[in-house]
Formats: sequence, structure tokens, C-alpha cells
Amino acid sequence: MRVSNFLFARKPSRLVIAVACLLVAGSASAGLLEDDEARRAILDLRQKIETVRVESDKKVADEVQRSADDTSQLRRSLLELQNQLELIRTDMAKLRGQNEQMARDFSDFQRDEKDANQLLVERLRKLEPARVTVDGRDFLVETAEKRDYEVALGVFRKGDFANAQANFVDFLNRYPNTGYRPSALFWLGNAQYANKNYKDAQASFRALVAGTPDHLRVPESVLAIANCQLEMKESKAARKTLEELIANYPNTEAAVAAKDRLARFK
Repeated sequence: MRVSNFLFARKPSRLVIAVACLLVAGSASAGLLEDDEARRAILDLRQKIETVRVESDKKVADEVQRSADDTSQLRRSLLELQNQLELIRTDMAKLRGQNEQMARDFSDFQRDEKDANQLLVERLRKLEPARVTVDGRDFLVETAEKRDYEVALGVFRKGDFANAQANFVDFLNRYPNTGYRPSALFWLGNAQYANKNYKDAQASFRALVAGTPDHLRVPESVLAIANCQLEMKESKAARKTLEELIANYPNTEAAVAAKDRLARFK
């Protein structure tokens, strides 16, 4: 009985031990299973992380490459734009130079045109009749007419009475209706008187008096006629001429000179 109880008592212990071992083994197996799953989970996680990293790196690399390409394209575009701007600046500089040259050419053209117009006006003015005032009389004369008269008068004033006489005779023949006629006759008479052509001088002075009795030079011409008569020893005619001068032109210098000459007759 005791032995049986003892055996019986010992069996449970072995069973317990066996169960315990099974439990421990089961627990160990469960632990091992849990560790494998954890490792697999970790590995999966690592794989996913690596995949995400690789994809992220690829995306970053792609973005960097795209950004680099865009930057390169932008640089090329900027370079092309800069070249275009430089070409535009060059063209603008050329246009500015052309405009400045055109402005200078236009200014030169305006100046030349002004000079040409002025020259034309001067030439036309020379061709057009000019108004002159000689010995108190206003009249129109042609350019050549004015020039020829002044040339003849200039010769007289130089004291070249022979050529002055020839010039005034030629002038009166070429311009018979000239407004200079009374003055030309006066200076012609004086040139003839200086050349001692008293008869011709008297004829010139008488032509002046007869043609323009109201002319400024008439009193002097009448006095010159008396002088010509005196030179030709025509004293009686000279006295009469002086008396007529005093009577007709009493308030002139010629009348004063006539009175002086009449006093010498006495």
C-alpha cells in the first residue's frame, strides 16, 4: 500500500514535469514563432523603408535632373535672349548712327537749300527793276542800267573826264528813256566842260533844262550854261543867262554865284 501510494505519488511528479516540459517547449515554440514574425515584420519594414528610400532617392534624382535640365534650358534661353538683346543694341546703335547722319545730312540740305534760295533771290533781285533816288527823284531802273550809270559816274569822280564823257554818251544812247537822264546830262556837261568842249557842254545843260525844268540840277545847269558862254567869249549872252537865273531861281546857291559873276561885269 505504501509502495503503491509512493509510486502513485511519484507519477504525478513525472507527469507534471512532462507537462511542464511541454508547456515550456510550447512556450519556447511560441516565443520562437513570435520572434520570427517580428523579424519578418522588421525585415518587411526595412524592405519597405528601403523601397521608399530608393523611390524617394530616384524621385529626388529625377527632380534634380529635371531641375538641372530646366536650369540648363533657362541658361540657354537667357543666353539666347542676351544675344538677341545685344543684336538689338547693335542694331539700335546703327540706327542711331544712321539717324544722326540723316539729321546732319538734312541740316546740310536745309543750309544748302537756304543758300541756294538766297542766291536765287539775289539773282532775281539783280534782274528785277530796282527803285533808286538820284538828285531828289525816285524811279525804277534795271540792274545793268544802274551799274552802267554808276561806272560812268565813278570814272568822272576819278577825274578821267575824257572817258567819263564817252561813258555818259554811251549810257544815254543805250538808255534813252532812263530815269538817270537828267543827272547823266548834268555830269556829261561837266565832263565836256572839263574837256573844254564848251559848245557840247552847253547843249547838254540846255537839254537837261528843257527836258526837266523842275529838276534839282536845273539852277546849276543854267549857271554852267553862262560859264560856257563866258568861255566862248559870249559875254552878252552870259549876262542874260545869269540875270534869268537870278530871276527864276532866286533862293539857290547858283543865284548867289550868278550875282557874284554879274558884279564882275561892272
